[in-house]
Amino acid sequence: MDTFLANNRDELIARCKAKVAQRPNRGVTQEQLKNGIPLFLEQLRRTLVAEKAGQAGKSLSISGASGGDVKTLSEMGVSATAHGKQLMELGFSVDQVVHDYGDLCQAITDLAVERDAPFSVDQFRTLNRCLDNAIADAVTEFSVQRDATIARRHSDEVNERVRLLVQELSNSVETATLAVNALETGNLPISGATGGVLKRSLAALKKLIDNTLAEVRIKA
Repeated sequence: MDTFLANNRDELIARCKAKVAQRPNRGVTQEQLKNGIPLFLEQLRRTLVAEKAGQAGKSLSISGASGGDVKTLSEMGVSATAHGKQLMELGFSVDQVVHDYGDLCQAITDLAVERDAPFSVDQFRTLNRCLDNAIADAVTEFSVQRDATIARRHSDEVNERVRLLVQELSNSVETATLAVNALETGNLPISGATGGVLKRSLAALKKLIDNTLAEVRIKA
């Protein structure tokens, strides 16, 4: 399979690009290609070469053990993580992350049938292991980036609401303070027009506080 991948690299990439282009609102950028399918193909080929040479340790360092990377990411895990992050930043959905690697698996299988290139059971197991690990790492990073984006957006919204609340409170306090100063300076009656300004400012303050407390209780 490693020889097949090396000889048909460009054809496999072209087929993946064609499959991607058929999906709605989905194009292929050079940045995606850098950490996407071409890099995965090379890592898969090197994994197969290492396994054929009996270099199990090297194979695992390239593509990770079955079930995923336990402590540190493999080379394939690092690039898959970068790929998942890029797709998130470009506004794609998590199913499109999975489709990217599924397209490659289908492209390899279809081309192998067309070229009558038989693969061993062990080689198929290696292919499935690499796809499984790459998809898991890409989806994990995609989810992490998505959650972080949602958290930042929520934080920005909260900060904006707090800013507006503080501004409204400040305006009401300032108006009430001016009214009190006017009452004291002019020795005005509290029942007059200036006293009415003070009362309305205090009422506005109470309303702001009550509304804020009610909103907090509802969210709690």
